Amino acid sequence: MKRDTAMNTIHPALTPTRIGANELASRYAVAPMTRVSATPGGVPTEEMARYYKEFAEGGFPLVITEGTYIDTLHSQSYLNQPGLATAEHVAGWRTVTAGVHAAGAVMVAQLMHAGALSQGNPHTAERIGPSAIRPRGVMMPEYHGSGPWPVPREMTTQDIDDVVAGFAAAARNAVAAGFDGVEIHAANGYLLDQFITDYTNQRTDEYGGPMANRVRLTARVLDAVKSTGVLVGVRLSQTKVNDFTYRWPEGERDAETIYAALTAADYLHIASEGRNWLDTATLAGGRTVTSIAREVTGLPVIVNGGMHDPVLAAKVLDGGHADVLSVARGALVNPDLPRRVAANAELERFEHRMLDPMVTIANVRRWKESRQG
Repeated sequence: MKRDTAMNTIHPALTPTRIGANELASRYAVAPMTRVSATPGGVPTEEMARYYKEFAEGGFPLVITEGTYIDTLHSQSYLNQPGLATAEHVAGWRTVTAGVHAAGAVMVAQLMHAGALSQGNPHTAERIGPSAIRPRGVMMPEYHGSGPWPVPREMTTQDIDDVVAGFAAAARNAVAAGFDGVEIHAANGYLLDQFITDYTNQRTDEYGGPMANRVRLTARVLDAVKSTGVLVGVRLSQTKVNDFTYRWPEGERDAETIYAALTAADYLHIASEGRNWLDTATLAGGRTVTSIAREVTGLPVIVNGGMHDPVLAAKVLDGGHADVLSVARGALVNPDLPRRVAANAELERFEHRMLDPMVTIANVRRWKESRQG
């Protein structure tokens, strides 16, 4: 295992921990990364099975899937995004989970609803959101999108109830597909985060107004999913795929309100949307959003944002800011990252060419083959 030559100590990321009933040999996890590599009907492929298994074989003890849509209504965000809404989806995921388990890792399905940030849904052209407000920015070309986001339809109470039921149904499908747990995606600007965010949620009912109301839908979804008996985490963020600068308006107070509403979870996953943890986690008072999550809930906290860097990873863990490190681009280019850290081996540097022109598994494979050639 990796040892600091000066201190002769094991790197803290290589120490064991647990989430729920799952023992993890280290504190590394594969972060959710949208790969848009399923079939047009959202069924996982053999290529996806090999992709996820490679992380488990490389020493990651916890693998979290890309965002997976929950129904055949409004939840799909991208073309070729995988789903957990049909029997075909469940059958396809069984191959994936079997491979990850055979390599010794725990696998969690991230469940998401796009809401207003849908740029590729063959089930409907209609978008829904907490309020009829056009999302900031433009649709993403690397995910088959272009131009401004359409204005969503404001959701009715029936729409809200349908979303809650959809998350619960998808959680049951995840269990049938062999997953060890699910993660509710309430981050990065998607539907649940649209309710949490003040400028996308202008409702005047019990789901709008103060933060305690805006987080209500996420809490309802958590309770519904938890009732299925599955291990469940919740992913949260301040920043979004279409707004990298947003911060919770009331800082520590908002963070405490959000976390207090979600204590029924088995873990929280705090994301930085491609930004370094140091740039996004520290609030005006000096506390970090991740340390507040640990203090308020007592739950294991997964942190995301530059965690491939061993120096930053040690600072996060030794400083009590989080319990587990989720790695995205660093894992994409180093699927054996935990083993490299253990051996003091050099890490490969991420190159954006890996994801050009689309963020698919096939493009990553072609980039790796070109380097080997």
